[in-house]
Amino acid sequence: MAQRNLKRARVRAPGDGDGEGAGPASAVRPGRQVHLPNYETVALMLQGGGALGAYQAGVFQGLYEAGIEPNWLAGISIGALNTAIIAGNPPGKRVERLLQFWETICQPAFGPPLPAFIEHALFNSGDALRKAFTATQAMSAIVEGQKGFFVPRFPPPLPTVSGPPQTASYYDTAPLKATLEALCDFDRINSGETRVSVGAVNCGTGNFAYFDNTHTTLRPEHFMASGALPPGFAAVEIDGQYYWDGGLMSNTPLYEVIQSTPRRDTLAFQVDLWSAIGPVPDNLTDVQGRMKDIQYSSRTRLVTDMLQRSQRFRHVLREVLERVPSDQRDDPWCKLADDLACSKRYNVIHLIYRHKEYEGQYKDFQFGLSTMREHWQSGLDDIRRSLEHPDWLDMPDNDAGFVTHDIHRDSR
Repeated sequence: MAQRNLKRARVRAPGDGDGEGAGPASAVRPGRQVHLPNYETVALMLQGGGALGAYQAGVFQGLYEAGIEPNWLAGISIGALNTAIIAGNPPGKRVERLLQFWETICQPAFGPPLPAFIEHALFNSGDALRKAFTATQAMSAIVEGQKGFFVPRFPPPLPTVSGPPQTASYYDTAPLKATLEALCDFDRINSGETRVSVGAVNCGTGNFAYFDNTHTTLRPEHFMASGALPPGFAAVEIDGQYYWDGGLMSNTPLYEVIQSTPRRDTLAFQVDLWSAIGPVPDNLTDVQGRMKDIQYSSRTRLVTDMLQRSQRFRHVLREVLERVPSDQRDDPWCKLADDLACSKRYNVIHLIYRHKEYEGQYKDFQFGLSTMREHWQSGLDDIRRSLEHPDWLDMPDNDAGFVTHDIHRDSR
């Protein structure tokens, strides 16, 4: 994407450009084209969250419509799978392939889905019926799996019977590998045109690992490992080591991107599927859902605050060093300070999926097509609203060289 070195980000609307789309069911339309300041890195960071990941696809559609093309894609779990689809296709095909991926995995593994008009009618009925209907879809995922994603092992594994690590799970994800191979060009992923990083946990060492195309040739297994959440999904073997879902340790790639070296002026879109902020539950079903929110939100804002404080120290240290006479720069303490100091600037645009009233504790494995479209539309709406604030895209000019923005936080 061509970038112009502007003092301030500007937004212009080609033609009418303001009509609201209808999410994934509508054709992608050119939106307000955004011209960014000269950021060295434009990163899209995608959290894990199962079926909620369609929200991330909506966010990506909004970025594409605005002409924003990230040069670093980083994901964990379902975020890693979305990353594979985006990085594995040319820009003009990415939204189409994301839709193909989501429309595939949101169908039952066996047998035809409900006719569209029946699903639409049930999903858009009253709250009680909608809750019952979506709960039925979640139960279907447990019983029969999802097309092109996972299927139950038969016979089911016995808890105390040992076998190869890659079979120690309730579901087989072989269909997912076939789906990724069909929808992704792994030569493109490894070409280096876009940096790609996905996180997983080494089962044997307990250490977190990032698979990155700057030093690893990425295969379907790397993306599958990032989403191998036990005991549903088995560990994935890569070069003699076994890996599980990165969300077991950290469900967001934010720290990896912001702390990478060499440091670069960075605009980062952090797309989260779990909100740390939420209502206090008053029944056992909601308790389980709230537990997931807290567990998998990964305290993104806490991490952001910590990174902001760290960058402020580096930024202030750089300004202080600029005031040190040149004949004192050879002092060992000045050299150490010079290594720690940093004048780079970071801007984090935070987008967080918001829990819907009808959703239960099963929202991460409720793969209904209507629900998927609503998640997608929510992401599209949120990124469009965020881009209505062109000043949010400016290079930070505060003493920290670090800013964050979030439409949900800033609108309260």
